[in-house]
Amino acid sequence: MLVHSKAGRWAAWSLFGLLFLPLFALPLLVVVAASLSTHWSGAFPSGPTAGNYASAVRGESLQALTTSLVTALVASLLALTVGSWAALAAAGLKRRGKRCLDALFMLPVAVPSVVVGLAVLVAFSKPPLLLNGTSSIVILAHTILVTAFAYQSVSAAILRLDPAYEQAAASLGARPAYVLWRVKLPLLLPSLTAAAGLCFALSMGELSATMMLYPPDWMPLPVRIFTATDRGSLFSGSAVAVVLMATTLLVLLAVSRIRTRATYR
Repeated sequence: MLVHSKAGRWAAWSLFGLLFLPLFALPLLVVVAASLSTHWSGAFPSGPTAGNYASAVRGESLQALTTSLVTALVASLLALTVGSWAALAAAGLKRRGKRCLDALFMLPVAVPSVVVGLAVLVAFSKPPLLLNGTSSIVILAHTILVTAFAYQSVSAAILRLDPAYEQAAASLGARPAYVLWRVKLPLLLPSLTAAAGLCFALSMGELSATMMLYPPDWMPLPVRIFTATDRGSLFSGSAVAVVLMATTLLVLLAVSRIRTRATYR
């Protein structure tokens, strides 16, 4: 907190509370309250129960959670690999080439994700790359959508690197591949873990493109939540949403621990 006076800190925290609670915390708290209720009475849910979670952690909901976890994990690893490789390559390009590469990777997030879903559906619905109706097309769409964030995160980290480490290693006779593997990547590890966590969270919550692409046997959890609420099962859908939020938060906390350890290596 860059406020040194006591009154200034109180004012800053009060402003934070006034903005955070209504805009971010309150909607999530309403979802949690709905997940523990059976009906809606007035402005708030009522009829306390934990029965909604019985169906949220088994059967089709559990299968959808597993699907989301697998999709997010694979998409995050692919996005981190492609985004990091492109960021490292872009660092050696001239300004015009780097701008073109930046625009290429940012294009999927500059348009609605449903447009990306439609583009993937059109591109991979005919041979030789027939992916329509498979889990691969969902993972591919998620990878395209989150790679931009990995690319930007790693690119920003590369700009902050001190070139003296690489120069010192090269002056001692280290080959470029060795410098990359033993010097540059370890220095980038905190940013790589942060990018992986961001990609994972974005993939876990992606819905628009997924709705256009998922096959019946590969339904991620956000689609499950949408279909439940669309059928009027608001309270069971809220319980599934809480499970999604809790799972994503646990994974992000684990990634944060890894990032902290990587920072102090």
